[in-house]
Amino acid sequence: MTFGEKIKSLRKSKGMNQTQLANALGVSLRTIRGWEAEGRYPKQHELYQKLADTLGCDISYLMTEGEAFITEAAEQYGSRGAKQAQQILEQAAAMFAGGELTDDDKTAFMDEIQMLYLDSKKRAKKFTPKKYLRQDDASDAED
Repeated sequence: MTFGEKIKSLRKSKGMNQTQLANALGVSLRTIRGWEAEGRYPKQHELYQKLADTLGCDISYLMTEGEAFITEAAEQYGSRGAKQAQQILEQAAAMFAGGELTDDDKTAFMDEIQMLYLDSKKRAKKFTPKKYLRQDDASDAED
C-alpha cells in the first residue's frame, strides 16, 4: 500500500474529507490531494507525526524506510533532493526485479545507497559557489 493509499484509507475510516484533514494539519487541500493522488510525500518530518496523531495510527505505519529517506533528502536539499532520492529508490528497486537477494541483503544495499547519496550531497556542498548557497548553508561550507 502506498503512502497516499494509507492516508486516504485512514482518512475515510475517520469519516473525514480531504478539506477537513487539510484544516486539521494546517496544510492546503492541494497538499492532501498531492499525497493521495500524485504520489507526493510530506516535506517536513513533523507532518508525519501530525498525520499519525490526527488519523490515529502509528507514525511507523505511515513512514516506510524509503519515505523517510525521501523526507530527509527534501528537508536537506529541497524538492530537487526529494526527486533525486525518489529516482534512486526506483532504480534500485528495478535492479532487484527477479533477483535472488534475500530481504536482509536488499535492506543492507538500500541503506548503503541512501547513506552514499546523503554523504555525496554533503561533500558536494563544499564545491558549490557561495552565491548559490542559502545563508545558513554558506556558513556550513566554510567549516
